[in-house]
Amino acid sequence: MAAITAKMVADLRTQTGCGMMDCKKALAEANGDFDAAVKLLREKGLAVAAKKASRIASEGVVDILISDDGKTAAMIEVNAETDFVAKNEKFLDFVKGLLRTIIATKPADVAELNTKNFDGTDMTVEAKLKDMIFTIGENMNIRRFLIVEGVLTSYIHGKGSTGVIVKFEADDKAVANEGFASFAKNIALQVAAMPVLYLDKASVPEKDIEEEKSVILAQLANDPKNANKPAQILEKMVIGKLGKFYEKNCLLEQSYVKDDKISVGKYVADTAKEFGGEIKVVGYFMYEKGEGLEKREDDFAAEIEKMVKG
Repeated sequence: MAAITAKMVADLRTQTGCGMMDCKKALAEANGDFDAAVKLLREKGLAVAAKKASRIASEGVVDILISDDGKTAAMIEVNAETDFVAKNEKFLDFVKGLLRTIIATKPADVAELNTKNFDGTDMTVEAKLKDMIFTIGENMNIRRFLIVEGVLTSYIHGKGSTGVIVKFEADDKAVANEGFASFAKNIALQVAAMPVLYLDKASVPEKDIEEEKSVILAQLANDPKNANKPAQILEKMVIGKLGKFYEKNCLLEQSYVKDDKISVGKYVADTAKEFGGEIKVVGYFMYEKGEGLEKREDDFAAEIEKMVKG
């Protein structure tokens, strides 16, 4: 049997991130063959990953990468079991690698992404994910991603708790203005600070408007003060309340967070006029980490009892 040195174990640990004893055992099993030991650890990692797959992964990070030419942005949510792992440099580097892979290959969905070679390697994304699960020791999941192309800005809040991409239609004169980047960032900040359902009035589905009208009419009917008011007055009241609905639920109708005397739409129009160009907000995209996912609930009493019993 080949002699296993401390340096060999240390080198294997550096490359794989596995524990010292796991590395030593793998080297012994591979008779000192470094590459074979890496393969053994990865093979074991696949088994470990399968065992961890049922564990809840609702922590993690939302991250964004914009291409070098500034015309393509990718946003992704990758989940892990604990917030501690979500701050791990290897985990964060993995997420950045996923974003580079997405921008380079433009997969249609997560299933297709899993078949692509992970950035800078000959390993598929699926294999790299399983390798990361084994290396870090927690279940992980590539939950979702999107790709946006055009005139863009982005914003990440809370070290990856929320991600926002905003897409604009703007002419060269507006985009070339030195203030455009700050203006665009302000719109992204608005989206993160005051999340809404729709871009503008035209984006609200007719069924949602009708549903809101029915709610408003029921509220008015249940108020005794409105009992003797004529239909045309009630109709005006409905229109007024619908205006409040739009202000609350449409980005361009909202009060601008840095100047609540104007709407976001007015801020966009005023900025375009100032720049001497044309600017239009045509879309926004937001991910919130763990949104809609089941959260892990730790039973601390049970954990302590388990520890006491050994």
